Amino acid sequence: MEPLLEMKDIYQAYGKNLVIRNLFLTLKKGQIGCLLGPSGCGKTSVLRTIAGFEKILSGEIMLHGKSVSRNGLSVPPEKRRIGMVFQDYALFPHLTVFDNVAFGLKTDNKARKLTLVSELLEKMDLDRISERYPHELSGGQQQRVALARSLAPGPDLLLMDEPFSNLDATLRESLSLSVRKILKESGATALMVTHNQSEAFAMADEIGVMYEGKIIQWDSAYNLYHRPNSLIVADFVGDGVLLPAVINSNGKVETALGTLDGETVGPVPGGKTAKILIRPEDAVHEDDSPQKAQVVDKAFRGASILYTLLLPGGEKVLSLVPSHHKHPIGSHIGIRAEVTDLVLF
Repeated sequence: MEPLLEMKDIYQAYGKNLVIRNLFLTLKKGQIGCLLGPSGCGKTSVLRTIAGFEKILSGEIMLHGKSVSRNGLSVPPEKRRIGMVFQDYALFPHLTVFDNVAFGLKTDNKARKLTLVSELLEKMDLDRISERYPHELSGGQQQRVALARSLAPGPDLLLMDEPFSNLDATLRESLSLSVRKILKESGATALMVTHNQSEAFAMADEIGVMYEGKIIQWDSAYNLYHRPNSLIVADFVGDGVLLPAVINSNGKVETALGTLDGETVGPVPGGKTAKILIRPEDAVHEDDSPQKAQVVDKAFRGASILYTLLLPGGEKVLSLVPSHHKHPIGSHIGIRAEVTDLVLF
């Protein structure tokens, strides 16, 4: 299948400040992609170049196999068939929900417009508030109106810039799952940017971790977490620590948690010493285990507690434990290693 969006070796700058460098990205029709990274890594700039709001220094952006941005060519934004959902939703305050959604429809057929907008409002669960104005809506409702307005003209590609950042954490996760369902049902192709991992994991088919203007790894959420290709990705995605490790003559990995015998992810580093990524679920709490660790810190997370544990050799690991296991700071608990993926650096 021909990619809907292709970005080949993109460079872009504001003045002398290079914000995108050596960036490659491919998105297939019906796919939901996400650019994940900290503030200032170039995520929003990527969206702006795709939309045509910013020119690129070099490289090429293609939609449906046709070039829309390259040296000497920049197709205007209005001719790219791209929809955008902005961080602040950008709803028209003087228009009702219905009129906001209908605003971008280029048709004079009133019956067709009524049918299309009504169907979208029903799908978004907005039909009962279609005559309200933006200031009368909750943040979640405003977000869904903005999404409906962007989908109404039937864009080839939908770009979403931090679409859930103005919502509280609980609503953010539930709404991201709801929006994903709507996008999948409509067959839309979408690319969003966020710094929030929970949103990225809930929404996207594939995620690109960005760092200093480049995509470091474009992969599934599972692989980013369990099979990071670099220290940058390992450090940014999820919680974890890097423990010193020694690779013995049998290929087993010896650590302060014991000898580990899982599947090695990626190439084994040259030499006998390395660092291994240990996630909180890799250090399992077990009362009867002969291996003990001291609780030096704890963070209550509702269903679980994230313990910071000090091993006898002075190394620290994290352990995610069901919250009915309450252990005071300073106490010693039994742990055992259960590492399936051996991620070595």
